Formats: sequence, C-alpha cells, structure tokens
Amino acid sequence: MKNFVFISPNFPTNYWMFCRELKNNGMNVLGIGDQPYAELSDELKGSLNEYFKVSSLENYDEVYRAVAFLIYKHGKIDWLESNNEYWLERDAHLRTAFHITTGFQDEDIPRIKYKSKMKAYYKEAGIPTARYHLVEAYEDCKAFIDEVSYPVVVKPDNGVGAAHTYKLKSDKELKAFLAEWKAESPEVPYIMEEFVHAEVNSYDAIIDANGEPIFETGNVTPNSIMDVVNDNDNSIYYIVRDLPEDTRAAGRAAVKSFGVKSRFIHFEFFRLTEDQDGLGKKGQIIGLEVNMRPCGGFTPDMIDFAHATNVYKIWADMIVFGKSELAQGPHSFCAYAGRRDGKNFVYSHEQILEKYGKQMKMVDRIPEALSGAMGNQMYVAIFPTEQEMNDFYSDVLACR
Repeated sequence: MKNFVFISPNFPTNYWMFCRELKNNGMNVLGIGDQPYAELSDELKGSLNEYFKVSSLENYDEVYRAVAFLIYKHGKIDWLESNNEYWLERDAHLRTAFHITTGFQDEDIPRIKYKSKMKAYYKEAGIPTARYHLVEAYEDCKAFIDEVSYPVVVKPDNGVGAAHTYKLKSDKELKAFLAEWKAESPEVPYIMEEFVHAEVNSYDAIIDANGEPIFETGNVTPNSIMDVVNDNDNSIYYIVRDLPEDTRAAGRAAVKSFGVKSRFIHFEFFRLTEDQDGLGKKGQIIGLEVNMRPCGGFTPDMIDFAHATNVYKIWADMIVFGKSELAQGPHSFCAYAGRRDGKNFVYSHEQILEKYGKQMKMVDRIPEALSGAMGNQMYVAIFPTEQEMNDFYSDVLACR
C-alpha cells in the first residue's frame, strides 16, 4: 500500500473529499494538521488512516518530525501534498528533505510562486503579460509609471490571493504605499504592473504524470478580487458551462512551459475588456499568474455541480492510477455569489432561498480566513443559460 501524507486536510473544510477518494483508491492516507483529532469532522476521520497533530503547521521543525515519524511507522512516503496555496513552499521543502519526487521541489518554487519569474514562462508559451517593475524606491517606480501611466497595481511578488494588493492612481498614493511598505514590511519584495482592463478567466485542470490534461474547465471573475478585498464588496464568479477554446489553448501552452505534472491547477488569465496598447485587442487572453493547486474555497464542488462529475475522484484517480475514466454529465453554469455583511439587500436570505431553491446547490457562511475575497454569506446555484445566471446575480446582490 502506498503512503500519501496530506498536509492540513481539515482546511478548507471540503478537502476531506480528496482524502476520501485517495483512501477509496487504496492509498494509506496520513494527515498532519494542528486541529485536535476530536474536533475533526467525522467525514475526515473516516477518510484518514492516521492523523498526526502538531501544535502549529507554521513550525517547520515540528512538521518535519511528524513526517519522519510517519516514515518510521509506515515506510516510504510516495506523495506529500496540501493542495493549498499557503503551504506550497512548505510542501516543496518537505518533499526535498525526504526525497519525495512526486511533486515540486525547492528548486521549482521561484518559477511557480514569484509573479515576476512567471513572466518568462508565459513568454515561452507565447502568451503576453503586463509590463512590470520590481519596487525599490520612488524614483525607479516613477520612471516605470512614466512609461506605462497610472493606474498601476502593486502586490507582493510572492503572495497569496489578493492580500496586500493595491491599485495606485497618483503620485500621492505611490508615496503613501512606499512609506507604509518601508515602515511595515521592507523585507517583502513587491512587484508593480501596468493596470490591465480585463476580467479574470481561469484554466482549471487536472494534469497527469505526462503533463497532459485529463480534466479541464474554467471560471470567470467579472469583478476584480483586489477591489472586492480592498472595498469590502460582494464577491461573484462562476464556472463556465463550456471552456472557451482560446482559454484551453493558453492553459495547455502554459502547462507545458511551466512543466506541470501530476497536479490539480488553477491558472489565471486576463481577458481584455478593451483594446490596450502593448497588450492586445479586446477579448484577447493575457497571462496573469499560475496557481499550482485547485481554485480556492468551494470551487472544486462548484466544478462538480457545473459538470455533473467528481473532481476529487478524478484527482485521486490520477494520483493512484495515472488516469481517470469517470464520466461527466450535462454541463451548466455554476454561479457563486458572496454577500458582504452590513449591506442593505433588497431580497432577504429567505426570499433568495424561496426563489432559487431548486437551482441552489450550497448555502453557507464563509470561514473568516476566506471572507475577505469571498464575502460572508455564500450562495451557489446552477443555471442552463448565462441570462438566468445573470438574473440570479441581480437578485442576490441588489441593494436599496
């Protein structure tokens, strides 16, 4: 029996389903987390062969010793994974330390985590990207801005999601950002990019050991996640009914360029909403960033709803068998609407459920750790047409 170490299998809460499908496929699933075993969900407990609690997943030495103990008890570790952006570097450190070759190593981290280093691999794939500058001081930033014009976007070169991402529209805002950065986190490298007028389109896929996709879909985020976080706004995105061919082509090209194998991925692209000098024409695909893990939160469940399938199983089949023969059913749009607490909505929670109960697939509160980008109260529903989906968004998010 092969051994799979799953880091933080309890968060996000839906990740127990990755463990379930691995165990169903005959894997010895070994969890490492910082939540007491008694507090784990019954579903997760039933999906693990063993669970090792550490006091903090942030403590590398403690997690290292946990892996060493599991090797002592169970033998060679064949896979180690969290499927979580926050732990990608930790996963790579552990794989490298214990010679677990089925995944990214320390040497791979720069190209898959640093936004500035991703640019070269997009270029190799023939995909344009926004011009950029690594932030140093006011003078060099201003020289870059003189070239591309305001607004510009600044964000950590190695960051997670839209945290600490800002749109700067003036010299005053630039000076304020630089002062805050130097006072609070001068050791964190920031990248500055020209502002792209676009919506985010993603390529979400499960890639086999040969670098070939065995499942593909995508999602669209009409509103900037940066603005959702910074403006404390509602959040919307949706899984597409059918993946556009240009997104598919760009995604596959990027998979080859970045050397992706045996992973569930979420690659983000801009789709230009207007012609933009130096980038392309309206509707063109532009590289944004790669994420070597599933799209966050409950998106795997939304993909399942949109395509009547089970991506947790497809992923586990890829891990264990190298392929999956699980079929897909009818395709739909799957819409996510995240309401922000404190807004005066036209329709109450109860009215939304009454009107869209037949289409609704998930209704829940969002964990605090995810609420910045996803809102506080979520609704997930499926629709056969884009117009019906847009009507749903209009009703859920309408405010007085």
